[in-house]
Amino acid sequence: MGEEKSKRRTTVKINGQSYVISGQADVSHIKEVAKFVDEKMKKMRNVNPYLDSTQLAVLAAVNISDEYLRLKKQQESIKKDGEK
Repeated sequence: MGEEKSKRRTTVKINGQSYVISGQADVSHIKEVAKFVDEKMKKMRNVNPYLDSTQLAVLAAVNISDEYLRLKKQQESIKKDGEK
């Protein structure tokens, strides 16, 4: 069998709730991701303080996905332009 990276577990706080995250990424990366999500949720809560946690989580996921897909399309466009 091939080498298997060991899973790391770390506790993070997102929107005031603690979560244990396990994965193969460095703990610093996991914490950075959690901080990014937490900041997105805080920004949305500031805009609309009446959203519940589920609504905040879904809107954060939608906004993060939007950013990701825009960057992905931009990267693909740059790659295509470089191949011409």
